[in-house]
Amino acid sequence: MRKRILSLFCALVLLAGALPSAAALQGEAARAADALATLGLIESVPSGEYGLNKPATRAQAAVLLVALAGARQEAGEDAWISGFVDVPAWARAEITYAAHKGWTSGAAPTEFKPDSTVTANAWFTFLLRMLGYSDKAGDFTVGGAALFAQQIGLAARAYSGGLNRGQLYQSAVDALTFPYKDGAATVIGRLVERTPGVRAAANALGLMDTALTARQAADRLTAAVFRIDLYEKRKHVDKGTPTSTASGFFISADGLAVTNYHSIEDGIHGVAVLSNGEGFPIERVVYYDPDIDIAVVKVSQTTTGGKATGAFKYLEMAGIGEVRPGDKVYTLGNPLGGGLAVSEGVVSATGREVPGYAWPCVMNTADISKGSSGGALMNVYGQVIAVTTGAFSQGNSMYLAVPVDPVMEADLTGKGWTLEEVVKIERAKVEKARAEADK
Repeated sequence: MRKRILSLFCALVLLAGALPSAAALQGEAARAADALATLGLIESVPSGEYGLNKPATRAQAAVLLVALAGARQEAGEDAWISGFVDVPAWARAEITYAAHKGWTSGAAPTEFKPDSTVTANAWFTFLLRMLGYSDKAGDFTVGGAALFAQQIGLAARAYSGGLNRGQLYQSAVDALTFPYKDGAATVIGRLVERTPGVRAAANALGLMDTALTARQAADRLTAAVFRIDLYEKRKHVDKGTPTSTASGFFISADGLAVTNYHSIEDGIHGVAVLSNGEGFPIERVVYYDPDIDIAVVKVSQTTTGGKATGAFKYLEMAGIGEVRPGDKVYTLGNPLGGGLAVSEGVVSATGREVPGYAWPCVMNTADISKGSSGGALMNVYGQVIAVTTGAFSQGNSMYLAVPVDPVMEADLTGKGWTLEEVVKIERAKVEKARAEADK
């Protein structure tokens, strides 16, 4: 890696920090249940005893699914016959409607198994289908639905096995702010359109707010950020030992991603490792500029293990046009290679001239560290304004980020180059410059 006059330092406040206590998890589930009850999506319990530790059933999942879709009235009017002979009266309309829409399926042609515990994969299969994703079209697999949900940011945490009610409710609340696949609305947005009486409750819960807290930014957007494992020589690739790690973030569902140029410099192979642990090879570099320290890469939609995926969570870019000193910002990245993390700060300056950079940098106080290079600096709306890149080695809270504006203006449709080709191109430029200097 080339030497820079800037060095990254200071520890990042880790998103997880320590494992949450059982009481904390229980509190999260209770708050989720209260939120759903406030919205009228589950029955309110005056005592607050929602049975959060009890298994969530397939019937309960189907009823909640239809409620999230704002389709209770349609379900009550649906005359379609499902053929299930084991459906209880209290859930018959919702189970029938969800099956008619193709969101759910039975355990057998005439059995829905309503009292069976709903698994994470089954629940997220139901939810993904409702949102417009299709396992038949190859967007995801039923056996990998929970992992895919985490990958695209629908699930804010990992789920597996059978779900209890608390987990069902938490995942449903997380889904409220998630968009349908067509991008026309979020779940809560469409719910408000179909059920106008919900708007007041949604506003009271802050679900209609466009500004995000640091917690919300972490929950909703971490899936769009990844760790880069970079390999500089073939022997490193063969041994599976990366020579460095950095950060990157997706800007399209099909795998276009942004990072720093110095994060991929000298590397012949790279892997994007997502928050769910899945690794995806970097296929091409479609744009790069060493002088402004930005690169756009195309990440494969097939894992290193050969498993295909339908989409990635991605971030919108806003650039620095409306950014002002004092604005709150968040960073998401992979400090010290130890896992994705969030930090919070304010913009100190928007046009700081820095030696070695062709574009003025955004200086801010949101902590980053080595390994955060290539991460996202976002405004409170979750839009990327710059790429975290470094810090002044002498000073306090003087972190630097390169504006994404050049990426927003670049042509990203070209074939590009492999990482190895980029290394050869840049080395040839250096050799040519040396030769001309010796004349």
